[in-house]
Amino acid sequence: MKNKIIIGVIALLVILGIVGFTYYQKIFAPAVTKNGALFITSNSSMQDLTLQIKEFVNDPNDFSWVADIKKFTKPKSGKYALKEHMSLNDLVNLLRSGNQTPVKVIFNNQDSLEKLAGRIAQQIETDSISLLNAFRDNDFLKKNNFTEKSVLSIFIPNKYDVYWNSSPEKFRNKMLNYYNKFWNEDRIAKAKKQGLTKEEAIVLASIVQKETAQVSERPTVAGLYLNRLHDKWTLDADPTIIYALKQVHGQDFIVKRVLKKYLEIKSPYNTYKNGGLPPTLIAMPDISAIEAVLNPEKHNYYFMCASVDKIGFHEFARTSAQHGRNAAKYHSWLDKQGIKL
Repeated sequence: MKNKIIIGVIALLVILGIVGFTYYQKIFAPAVTKNGALFITSNSSMQDLTLQIKEFVNDPNDFSWVADIKKFTKPKSGKYALKEHMSLNDLVNLLRSGNQTPVKVIFNNQDSLEKLAGRIAQQIETDSISLLNAFRDNDFLKKNNFTEKSVLSIFIPNKYDVYWNSSPEKFRNKMLNYYNKFWNEDRIAKAKKQGLTKEEAIVLASIVQKETAQVSERPTVAGLYLNRLHDKWTLDADPTIIYALKQVHGQDFIVKRVLKKYLEIKSPYNTYKNGGLPPTLIAMPDISAIEAVLNPEKHNYYFMCASVDKIGFHEFARTSAQHGRNAAKYHSWLDKQGIKL
């Protein structure tokens, strides 16, 4: 009888050991089958999460079981980096903690708030309309001394670490914080040295941005416009004419050639008719354009014209006579290309 009891106890212990080991394996053994990223939306349920988990674990029911044991009942939105061989215990702890991984948000020279919002919405959870409303929020604009047109200046093209589930307001505020850090005392002092405020430097940088895509040429272009500004000449900047035309005819209006009739457009952005800088930026300048304005090339150029010998670059001139020859050469080239409008 005693032997039977001993055998029974041993058998029970073995069974308990097997069950315990099985449960231990489910909880602590490697379970995630591959590296990857899990994106959990703000309205995801545990059922939704379990469906997503199928991509990363062999048995999502085991995940649900471990989640129940650990009382994990409400997913926290965000992007989570999963590593191969993670246990279900580690996986549940990660998702329950909300310790998400930032995404890299990148944008380059979007011409309008609408285009910017669309670009950002492709990279984080929120939609473009919500972003646009946050950018145009009257309280935000008033508090920070921006308008709907000037607020584009806070978005400096770069690569940013942003949480995927960031609200439109958090994203906007992050950009404002970066803008304020970017415009440090050194850069503001450099702008002042050129006779510009921070806001004026951004406006001029936007013109430089649109005038040339060649980063190496931007300090020369910036120096030219500063020469004209300092000597009280009109800027005569074609990009401002194109901007004014698009304000009237819509963003889809295509200008391949700036005609003389376009120079008569009535607009505060017509720098052939109005002295000084236009009232706001005409595009989103990147850092190279801003730095070109803050660190311009010193020269005696007052005129420039697109080059026909080095496409994408410009010919610079000190006198109107030199410029006239460059312009005649360029217009002749346009005629040969059949570019009339």
